[in-house]
Amino acid sequence: MSVSYMTHPLIRHKITLLRKESTSTNEFRKLVEEIAMLMGYEALSDLETQEINIKTPLEESKQPVISGKKLAVVPILRAGLGMVNGILALVPSARVGHIGLYRDPVTHEPHEYYCKLPEPIDQRQIVVVDPMLATGGSAVAAVDYIKEHGGQKIKFMSIIAAPKGVETLMKAHPDIQLYVGALDRQLDDNAYIRPGLGDAGDRIFGTK
Repeated sequence: MSVSYMTHPLIRHKITLLRKESTSTNEFRKLVEEIAMLMGYEALSDLETQEINIKTPLEESKQPVISGKKLAVVPILRAGLGMVNGILALVPSARVGHIGLYRDPVTHEPHEYYCKLPEPIDQRQIVVVDPMLATGGSAVAAVDYIKEHGGQKIKFMSIIAAPKGVETLMKAHPDIQLYVGALDRQLDDNAYIRPGLGDAGDRIFGTK
């Protein structure tokens, strides 16, 4: 399985701040964006490049730029929106799609209510973002939808994950690359990650 767990001290430090109950909505939102940017730096280290001719103030020179179709960032609504600007800070030209899912409060099964992806999606490197990877149901559904629309090169980024979520996602889609900020202990009876950080969407947007 292609799963990468982040070990960078800055990522670990910021995730600890993210977990704290006393972290304000504004701080939480900024931390999610910063962590996404740091994780994105790691996740995008294999982007293909090509050399182009440029003119520096001193001479003409061949230098590398990212090649191919632009990156596609696809947040799972709504919490995934908090990670988008962190990736765009690295690759401002990236296109942004959206996948809307809601989790049934009883069965915890995901249901799609919106999906819009940048074209041609089959030619893009796709980074799906969601701060929490709990049961893995929403993540599997999101990757399913992207593949149904032609997406092929898929990476998934999650700040906090439970072992069940990692196992479920990678069993369903062993061909993707998964990047996890922190692997937590377990899920509780309500499918919340423990110790976790609460509901990421509520904490990003200041709702309950």
